Amino acid sequence: FAFAGALLAALVVHAVGRGRSNDPIRLVLAGVAFGAVLEGVGQGLALVNPQAFDVLRGRNVGNLDIGTLAPVLVAGGFVAVGLLFAVASTRGLNAMALGDEVATALGARLGLTRALALAAITLTAGAASAVAGVIVFLGLMVPHVARRLCGPDQRWVLAFSVVLGPAILILADVIGRLVLPGELPAGVVVAFVGAPVLIALARRRRVIAL
Repeated sequence: FAFAGALLAALVVHAVGRGRSNDPIRLVLAGVAFGAVLEGVGQGLALVNPQAFDVLRGRNVGNLDIGTLAPVLVAGGFVAVGLLFAVASTRGLNAMALGDEVATALGARLGLTRALALAAITLTAGAASAVAGVIVFLGLMVPHVARRLCGPDQRWVLAFSVVLGPAILILADVIGRLVLPGELPAGVVVAFVGAPVLIALARRRRVIAL
């Protein structure tokens, strides 16, 4: 069900946010809007079943208190396959950053690249969400931090993200358990950091556009 939801979300966000341009800000806004719609639907359905509401509340904040390695081992295989798809799509994504027409002239296969990227998103996001719930802003924040460190080459962005993502998540979990009162879940701590980063990114893009 997590994979089906991830695939549906990716398809809808791509269809709504892409339009006639490849502006990533439009994709982000479409993702946030569709995520809010799905959250409202989920909350409405969960209110009918109090037990389901308690489970959903824990999944929405994201939590690393799994208790056993069994789900991690199961999801790890899907994540590994997703990463292989992501690596295979990096060359095409580098070309697509120059625009579809230039990418086509350079020999990039746009349909294949988008299919590989969609498969990578579905497998990795679906597997992670199935195990730990929704870790808001981590997937949006980490690639932009990686880009600032290594430049626009998607191969390096992916390599840095694979290291930075878990490192930031573990750091957030440690801060939530040891520094902040009440043992806040890692997803809440990541949201505190990720939201300002996205706001700063949106403001910077707006200034560039002006």
